[in-house]
Amino acid sequence: MTLLCICNGNVHDAIQPEAFQADILIENGKIKAIGKNLDLPEGTQVIDVSGKEVYPGFVEAHGHMGLDGHGIGYEGTDYNEMNDIVCPELRGIDGVKPMQPTFEAAAKAGVTCVCVGPGSANVLGGTFTTIKTVGKRVDDMVVRDAVAMKCAFGENPKRCYQNKSDSSRMTTAFKLREALAKAREYMLKKEAAGEDITKCPSLDMKSEALIPVLKREIPLKAHAHATEDIFTALRIAKEFDVKITLEHVTEGHLIVDELVKENVPLAVGPTLTEASKFELRNKSWITPGVLAAAGCQVSIITDSPVIPQEYLPICAGMAVHAGMDPFQALQAITINPARHVGIEDRVGSIEVGKDADIVIADGNPMEVSTKVEMVFIDGKLI
Repeated sequence: MTLLCICNGNVHDAIQPEAFQADILIENGKIKAIGKNLDLPEGTQVIDVSGKEVYPGFVEAHGHMGLDGHGIGYEGTDYNEMNDIVCPELRGIDGVKPMQPTFEAAAKAGVTCVCVGPGSANVLGGTFTTIKTVGKRVDDMVVRDAVAMKCAFGENPKRCYQNKSDSSRMTTAFKLREALAKAREYMLKKEAAGEDITKCPSLDMKSEALIPVLKREIPLKAHAHATEDIFTALRIAKEFDVKITLEHVTEGHLIVDELVKENVPLAVGPTLTEASKFELRNKSWITPGVLAAAGCQVSIITDSPVIPQEYLPICAGMAVHAGMDPFQALQAITINPARHVGIEDRVGSIEVGKDADIVIADGNPMEVSTKVEMVFIDGKLI
């Protein structure tokens, strides 16, 4: 049994708006108890963090870290399949390179868990996975595999496949509907066949991969910047009665009343970049704050490597500077992204029973002057 107590810190648990002074007892990588003057078992290692700020490890709801290249030539760029516009059968976990130095940089900045997967060149790109940011073998880093199915609207599929199979938003929508309809027919035939293998349809890996979406086990993770793309994504999700999360939501502040009614998780960003495409023309730091103030569940994202992963808390700080409530900004990089990808039972807050992913800083990590002094992942000082 490994016991550790982080004592006398000013705890920001991401659940209560106000910080409080407490000790955190960790047993075998999990948070065992939180409180003052805890009765510590014999042999407990004690780390006194008096005067320091204690936060849950930061969580990224949408990125591609580990699937991008090393910055040395083409080899290593694995986040888009450029030979097939519809490829739900792909799994993000198969492209992750845990030995990339970007993981170490993220962990040292307090980003302890990331949701990563395929990019947005494809109408359907494959499944995202959630992993911790420390490890040598991706299988050992997984928090939950296959948390969402990536789909994309707007400029990217059109641009990447304009001379092959897609040059309009209408075609993008059609291809998604076609894949879902085909998968639904395949699923129903499998169910009708039961145990009789002679009556089963021929194996179709694309349709197999979409069955968890149709059964509402995982959501569509819909890349959508512009208002028209946001509404098309929602329209198709309703047609097929599937769950959906909206990713990027660049023009979300323009349709906040509609998004409040829809009540779906929103991942906003990346905003620390230029408006490199027409669909980004209304990009603004006010977006996450406006949406959160209206009652939406908002996560702030880097879309790494678009923004380096270690700048996730700084992105939250920029949103605060633009008017976002500071506590809502903290939740947007902790518990909300954990909820967004369905791992809130493990990470995203400092609560008894959760993974001991903890950040110790000399101030507010959303401020550039703050230094992250210690980071624990699964109770281990990394």
